[in-house]
Amino acid sequence: MTFEQPILLLALLTLPLVVVLYARWERRGARGREAFAAPALMPAVAPRRAGWRRHAPPALYALALAALVIALARPQATVAVPNEQATVILATDYSGSMEATDVRPSRLAAAQRAADRFLERVPKAVRVGAVAFNHRARLVQSPTTDREALRQALGNLRPSGGTATGDALDLALRAARRPARRGQKPPPAAIVLLSDGKSVRGEDPLTIARRAARVKVPVYTVALGTDAGTITVPIPGGSGRTRTEQVPPDRDSLRRIAQLAKGRSYEAAGQEELDAVYERLGSQITKHDERREVTAAAAGGALLLVLAAASLSLRWFGRVP
Repeated sequence: MTFEQPILLLALLTLPLVVVLYARWERRGARGREAFAAPALMPAVAPRRAGWRRHAPPALYALALAALVIALARPQATVAVPNEQATVILATDYSGSMEATDVRPSRLAAAQRAADRFLERVPKAVRVGAVAFNHRARLVQSPTTDREALRQALGNLRPSGGTATGDALDLALRAARRPARRGQKPPPAAIVLLSDGKSVRGEDPLTIARRAARVKVPVYTVALGTDAGTITVPIPGGSGRTRTEQVPPDRDSLRRIAQLAKGRSYEAAGQEELDAVYERLGSQITKHDERREVTAAAAGGALLLVLAAASLSLRWFGRVP
């Protein structure tokens, strides 16, 4: 929390003085009662004291004073607010390794299902586009608010080919920064990159990640799969014979991409983990931090404390000090 007028917080230093003055006033009252009558006769000539309850209203008044001073200093808090003008690009790997079944029913099917969950979490006004990539990248859906068009575009993918992560990032970055209307500034944007393999062709993804950081488009990466993931591939010249090939996710490269692009990296070894990651991303990347003044909250707290103090005093002692 920050304050627009922090110098006014110095008034809080008066609170200890108020406490000292209250303690002296209490002692003076006690000495007056002792002078009025002997201690042995006090129960007969003076009413029973209220104990701790007599201190409660003054304590609440002191807290109200502190809250009022804070309100005068005009406090400001940073809060996350929805950014409905944002653009999000889902860059989804559909290379041959995405047919591995270590994530049931397959890595690609799990990614498609998680994308559905993501679209459910994103505000309707946010434009979402889709880039699909294997050994080449293509924009399968321009940024749009039409969620059904996105689902169809991603649902038509079938695993094949190699992995060109850098090309996919480059295309996603260009699509993310494309304004909704000609002449407008590029919108706030983010990229969600899901992949399970090492980039084997095309542009260097780390170079594109640095470019994304320069234009303030964070990249959130999701490494999908386990080290036990395998696919069946044909043996060249093997007369139809095949062999099993391990396809572990390239976590280190994806983590580095997210780090350079000022995003975050995630790992998902199963459908539930992937769904949870995409739900979290749907809530996070369409919000931005905004500083807002909370003076009214502090002033309202002070008023409530004053009312509480007055109510207790009236109920217990029949008067409002």
